[in-house]
Amino acid sequence: MSLQEPVAGFAVAVVREDGKWRCDSMGAGALRELDSAITELRKIRSTGAVFGMLAVDDEFFLLIRPSPGGMSLLLSDAAAALDYDVAADALDLLRVDPPDEEDDELWPEGSLDILADLGLPAPELQVITGEVDLYPDQQLQMIAQRIGFANEFNALLDRIQQ
Repeated sequence: MSLQEPVAGFAVAVVREDGKWRCDSMGAGALRELDSAITELRKIRSTGAVFGMLAVDDEFFLLIRPSPGGMSLLLSDAAAALDYDVAADALDLLRVDPPDEEDDELWPEGSLDILADLGLPAPELQVITGEVDLYPDQQLQMIAQRIGFANEFNALLDRIQQ
């Protein structure tokens, strides 16, 4: 996929500050290049949790969480790296080889415990990534519901989709 082609989907920065959740839209470049998403997230100053949620082209989602020691990532479908630059960038950062083109199995790659400290343990996130009948935005809504910022997330999606 060319860097100039627009990528359908959305990118959301999620922040928890003083016990309150906030969701803000990220730039369209975050859907094309992982570096763009990481740069936007690192610019957010907060004493609380900060992470990004990307739903790309109704195909997969990506969770990105900056930390002092680096970056935690979860790519919902490793095979997406065959078709999308942002997914390939995620596998590169994770130091994981992309799957073979013949491999039609879906599996997540990265840190399933990326949101464990916020109330979403790895086994539950594994179940959400395994819901292959759901679109990425629906999976992200499940994550938002489970952690406790569904209202803020849905309000932002309503504004984005208008």
